[in-house]
Amino acid sequence: MALLEVSHLSVSFHTRNGIARAVDDISFSLEQGQTLGIVGESGSGKSVCCYSLLGLIPRPPGRIDSGTAMFAGRDLLHCSEAELRRVRGDKIAMIFQDPMTSLNPFLRIGEQLIEPLVYHRGQSRDAARKQAIALLEEVGIRNPSQTIDCYPHEFSGGMRQRVMIAMALIAEPQLLIADEPTTALDVTVQRQILELINELRRKRNLAVIFISHDLGVVAGIADQVLVMKDGRMIEQGPVHSLFDNPADAYTRKLLAAIPRGAKSAADRSTNQDLLAVNDLTTRFNIIDHGKSSELIAVNSVSFRLRRGEVLGLVGESGSGKSTLGRSILNLIRPSSGSVCFDGEELVGRDNQQMKPLRRRMQMIFQDPYASLNPRMTIYDTLAEPMLLHGIASKTDVDQQVLKLMDDVGLARAYIRKYPHEFSGGQRQRIAIGRAIATRPEFVVADEPVSALDVTIQKQILELLLTLVERHNLSMLFISHDLAVVRHLCDRIMVMRAGQLLETAATELLWAAPAHEYTRTLLSSSQTELPEAR
Repeated sequence: MALLEVSHLSVSFHTRNGIARAVDDISFSLEQGQTLGIVGESGSGKSVCCYSLLGLIPRPPGRIDSGTAMFAGRDLLHCSEAELRRVRGDKIAMIFQDPMTSLNPFLRIGEQLIEPLVYHRGQSRDAARKQAIALLEEVGIRNPSQTIDCYPHEFSGGMRQRVMIAMALIAEPQLLIADEPTTALDVTVQRQILELINELRRKRNLAVIFISHDLGVVAGIADQVLVMKDGRMIEQGPVHSLFDNPADAYTRKLLAAIPRGAKSAADRSTNQDLLAVNDLTTRFNIIDHGKSSELIAVNSVSFRLRRGEVLGLVGESGSGKSTLGRSILNLIRPSSGSVCFDGEELVGRDNQQMKPLRRRMQMIFQDPYASLNPRMTIYDTLAEPMLLHGIASKTDVDQQVLKLMDDVGLARAYIRKYPHEFSGGQRQRIAIGRAIATRPEFVVADEPVSALDVTIQKQILELLLTLVERHNLSMLFISHDLAVVRHLCDRIMVMRAGQLLETAATELLWAAPAHEYTRTLLSSSQTELPEAR
């Protein structure tokens, strides 16, 4: 008998614009010890489907229209709120996508860990604390007897995700729902988290629902796969038969969107250096518990970027990639060293001195929703830098904005909309449009596709390659996704703990990495669909 049996589940949201069907007649079953992968693009209904099982969709506007969800002999969809509270965190636990927004920033990790044991098991605080320390050690947290008293912000992204897994497993549930638990993690940390979930599944005989838009990750962890689009089930089946022989065109489209292999576009770089970085060092003063210390985020980094080149920069979170990119653009003041852009030294210039060069160098930030001004329309967002730098006048700015919309693949009718009215992929196109509005020669792209679906990611990568060719851009492309970097870049730099470990032509680095850390990154990459489980 299946542990979970979902039949004909339909969920809708009632809004001012009418009724939106988020989940439309979904059915699946899950055995104890089995992993079901649910894949699809953003907005396909993956998370809503699972959240509705635990009564986590807001009512109103959300409403379960029909269906049953039988779990251990009870229908979750018809349980009272009191009954669901006894199920949540006890019999069924959840790992949310962003641990920083899921963990309470005001409570120490230990307080948040012991709560389920005190609430669901009636344990004493001392006994619950001992069990929490043991579980933190099991999920790979170092020095758990000390770190249990830390706050969430004192952990790295990977460590916070491990804490979330510990919280989910503390009451020894029968079913674990993991909602995009590795989306924004480095390949090495991602691999550790996936191996941890798999190990705990085998050890505890857990049933797992793994929600993701990354098909490579799902192929490596799931037994069964359910593909969703627009709230509906497109197809379902065993992982390898579905990936080897997908029945539906949409599934084939998702698989085709996964970046694989070498860069297809020709290397347009010249022998002329546009950017020369020498012994660049950036330090931060850290005050922790009243004690001051120094963190060297970028440590004596040197490299060259040629005109027309796309140079990749890879490494784990905390390796100094973003700090290096911002230090080059003088958005963060370097402590020492030299950044020479087209023969002009940037280090030591103040904001006024940098202004004439800002037009020639731009940045695409990782999160367009945070970097776009929510109070400005798209027209104002794109027009502002052109008017500021004298590229457009008030008489021709309208036409220039419309051309820019065409360049980044956005409908001209959207120019009076605000950022919140766009999808994630569309917002990233707007951010790219703003970056190229000044017709720059050099762009720093900081993780611009890390949180996008594979199909949207493919569109953005193709757009970037087109713009590089059309506008003769040089680009420093920062990412932790090695498949993306291989698909886009001419050369790759590998960074760790603030230092550059090696630099090589992309395919040469793939074929013969010189440094052990690079070999670890490549072996950890989940970019290829495995032939066998």
